[in-house]
Amino acid sequence: MSDPRGARFLAAHAQGDGWAAVAKACGDQLASLPAGANLGFLYATEALAGDLGSILTFLRERTRITDWVGSVGLGVCTTGRDYFGVPALSVMVAALPPESFRLFAPSEADPARLAAAGDRWLARVRPMLGIVHGDPRVADIAAELGALAREASLFLVGGLAASAQAPVQVAGRVVEGGLSGVLLAPDIPVITGLTQGCSPIGPVRRVTEARDNILMALDGRPALEAFKEDIGELLSRDLKRVAGLIFAGFPVAGSDTGDYLVRNLVAIDMPRQWLAVAHPVAVGDPVLFCRRDPASAAGDLARMLEQMKRRAGAVPRAGLYFSCVARGPNLFGQPCQELAMIRDVLGDFPLAGFFGNGEIAHDRLYGYTGVLALFL
Repeated sequence: MSDPRGARFLAAHAQGDGWAAVAKACGDQLASLPAGANLGFLYATEALAGDLGSILTFLRERTRITDWVGSVGLGVCTTGRDYFGVPALSVMVAALPPESFRLFAPSEADPARLAAAGDRWLARVRPMLGIVHGDPRVADIAAELGALAREASLFLVGGLAASAQAPVQVAGRVVEGGLSGVLLAPDIPVITGLTQGCSPIGPVRRVTEARDNILMALDGRPALEAFKEDIGELLSRDLKRVAGLIFAGFPVAGSDTGDYLVRNLVAIDMPRQWLAVAHPVAVGDPVLFCRRDPASAAGDLARMLEQMKRRAGAVPRAGLYFSCVARGPNLFGQPCQELAMIRDVLGDFPLAGFFGNGEIAHDRLYGYTGVLALFL
């Protein structure tokens, strides 16, 4: 039976001792490609980062699909499971309507260059969604994705690469050094969701004194004093315990869902009672403190999935999941938990994705979150 929306998907995944065995295993699973398959998503664990070019060449020759996008993560995910610490691939191919997508490399990731390189495709098709991958070594990567989303009127989903080697991406070829990915025509139905991995533990406070990324005073009090009040007496006795447990959250202006960006605490200045955070701050900014908590993260993931299930109305045709390296087994204590939740709530469908150094949703760079895109 033909699909009136023209999109069909097939996923593959494998682990092994080296890139050739893993790529062949995925190629074998893709033997029965959907007719007209023309776009591939390729995600590799960091053990295969140096072999990404060879893997791409093999899959291109095996599938005859020219256009591929993807990235490298500390882990990769597929339907119901994830892979960490082993050479592994997660691959998904799609048969999309002709002229319904457009790849872009880092050198093209601004609206003016993108439109020129696309030979007026951008102006003619007016894409609304971009699936993007980024290089975390670029200092202003958050500003770049914000500008791309704003100036090209795009909703972005994706993640930043994560690898001890050069964090590479795929955009028709192996690339690095900025943003890359694929733009989709608006007639390809996709819904997206975001789930937080940290939960607020205190009130939203107002910055009353700051310098660069240093919180000096909150609500007219020394920042550390307010911080200790929010985290409680037990943690306040030994502030070394807050590393990797407590974070700063910055509420998103205009959000009707209480959305916030989670950023790391960088340092604590005990004599001056200041806090340094991995985020620029200014007087008047709202800030809250939050805790990395497996139970609340699982609860928020369940909330997101139930909302997306209602919006989807049926089992999705396919999905892409972008999660933080600090999630997965590093948060939930056992492998595959969040991927199993996605499958159990939404059904069994082709899915690919990776665990990266930051997650992208709309026009912002998040941390400790999961971002899910579903093809309907």
